[in-house]
Amino acid sequence: MQAQMLAPAAVLVVWTLIVLFWIIPSRFGAIAKLEDKSAVTAKRGGRGNDLEGVIPDKANWPAHNHTHLHEQPTLFYAVSAILAIVGAGALDVMLAWIYVGLRIVHSLWQILFNKIPIRFLLFITSTIALIVLAVRAVMATAFA
Repeated sequence: MQAQMLAPAAVLVVWTLIVLFWIIPSRFGAIAKLEDKSAVTAKRGGRGNDLEGVIPDKANWPAHNHTHLHEQPTLFYAVSAILAIVGAGALDVMLAWIYVGLRIVHSLWQILFNKIPIRFLLFITSTIALIVLAVRAVMATAFA
């Protein structure tokens, strides 16, 4: 097993946890500024989605990104594990770091600015890196 291939996945896990904790001051700060808190306090057992339209959109951006970090990156974790088990090459490790770097920049962009054209460019570029990694994982397993 190759630890070098697993390091980018471990970094992305830590980044996901950082974004999780970013949600707390963002949302609670926005709630504290609300003049009428009844929309937030009246509902028992509410969910984060209930804050949509109640607090400013920007206060929800960290939560939106946290959700994104539980979507496509799950494929990255699987591909990273596969390549680590079968033996990743230097290109695989480099592509994994590129993917993680782009996902972190994507997170920062979405949380801080959230301008869609740049966010989409970051997303599609990271997706291309993931596709190449996935194809290499298939080649390393199916054609071994």
